[in-house]
Amino acid sequence: MDLSIIIVNFLSQKKLANCLRSISEADLSGLSFEVVIVENNSGEDLRALIANYPFARLVVSKKNLGMGGGNNLGVKNSTGDFILISNPDIVLKPKAIKILLAGIKSNPKISLTGPKLLNPDGSLQYSCARFPRWYMPILRRTFLGNFFKTALADFSMHDFNHNQNVSVDWLFGACLLVRRSDFQNEPLFDERFFMYFEDTDLCRRIWKKGQQVWYFADAEVFHDHQRDSANKNIFSNHLMRIHLKSWWQYFLKWGFRAKR
Repeated sequence: MDLSIIIVNFLSQKKLANCLRSISEADLSGLSFEVVIVENNSGEDLRALIANYPFARLVVSKKNLGMGGGNNLGVKNSTGDFILISNPDIVLKPKAIKILLAGIKSNPKISLTGPKLLNPDGSLQYSCARFPRWYMPILRRTFLGNFFKTALADFSMHDFNHNQNVSVDWLFGACLLVRRSDFQNEPLFDERFFMYFEDTDLCRRIWKKGQQVWYFADAEVFHDHQRDSANKNIFSNHLMRIHLKSWWQYFLKWGFRAKR
């Protein structure tokens, strides 16, 4: 099998339908591929939807494993030489996957590639970033960010042309392509991160092994993303508290240095 596409579903059936439709319409000629959908104990019955797509199969988790754990379960139930991690709110442009595959195959040092993310209206969604300094999640998730807009822009790499293909510290985990053989001896995601920072940690591990992470601007996908953790009231927002917990776990693991 050339390619396995892993999608973790949690109360996302309508967006998942659009994602699967875009996969069915993508240019995957010459590739053998499968789609493994992990229903992450959200209670949605996806069987009727998946029956419309012969390339897709369902794995039902008995508990909510989070993003990292859910994707790891999908990877365990897949066989492709390359693994595309996709959120259900992704809609692929037809050539996106082949461009990412060509990019990762162009250099054995590249372990992960990611596309340009677009908002539903076609505008740029900043999806590559520099490794965070310890205070960055606080700036992003509280009112303090209003006073440090330059630091936030630097973190989100607003200073470079997002139409270039370039190596970056890390890419947001909405749509990522990896080579299975680079993760033979370890899970793809560190499951201590239930949600948030699992993508940052993955890319950090790749750089630590001497491999590379690349952003490929020519590969474009739409990301219909609603950032629930953007509510900046830490006491009323459960997802924000999860984010801050993952932030603490990340810096306990890697220390407080931002550089690779």
